[in-house]
This record gives sequence, structure tokens and C-alpha cells, in this order.
Amino acid sequence: MIMDLQIIKTEKEYKKLFNCIDIQFDLAVHPESKKGEKLQVALSLIKQFEDLNYAILVPNTLEVVKIKMDENGLKSKNLISWTGSERYVCALLGGKKPLTLKIAKVLHQKLGIPAEVLLR
Repeated sequence: MIMDLQIIKTEKEYKKLFNCIDIQFDLAVHPESKKGEKLQVALSLIKQFEDLNYAILVPNTLEVVKIKMDENGLKSKNLISWTGSERYVCALLGGKKPLTLKIAKVLHQKLGIPAEVLLR
């Protein structure tokens, strides 16, 4: 059975609850049972602790664009046909011009970059 549920404050509490959850998964607890509902609360507590203590660093938008260009073997000149201007591409990749909504949409479609990354 899962221990008494409370806000996780330490790494030790996190590991203890994580191990309890692992056992419940092995027991194939039904999600709609009392144990299953308690398991869902425990998972929420784990997520909250991880969000606060194990934040994933999100790369800079331009860095993502450059990485995707590199992955696809593209150079800045390849973006000119998408944007219409060599000057704009150079300024954009150099961080001197903002990413417009129109260009964000194009980069999303052509490079597969999630819109959430481009629009932050």
C-alpha cells in the first residue's frame, strides 16, 4: 500500500514514494480503485517534486533553429527561399531581427520545430 501522502520536501521522501509507486505498478492496481486513486495522487506529488527539482532547460529558439538546420544539412542560404531575403535570414540567425509569426509557421512546417518552441 502507498504510504501516507504528503507534499514531498526531500530527495529521501521522493525516493521512498517513488519506490512505493513502483511496487503498485508491479501489482497492476486498477486506476479506478481506491488504491488506484491514491496512486494517481502519488504520481501528482512525484511530478510536482520533479518539476521543481529537475527542471529541463529549454534551449533558445534560435539555437533550436540552427540545430534543426544542421540536422537537415541546411545552410542559411537554404532559408532565403522560405523568407524571401538574405538580409533577413542573416539578421534573424544573428539574433538581430525578431522571428515573425509567418516565419515561425514556415520553420514549423519545413523543419518540424514545435510551435511552442518557436512562439515563446
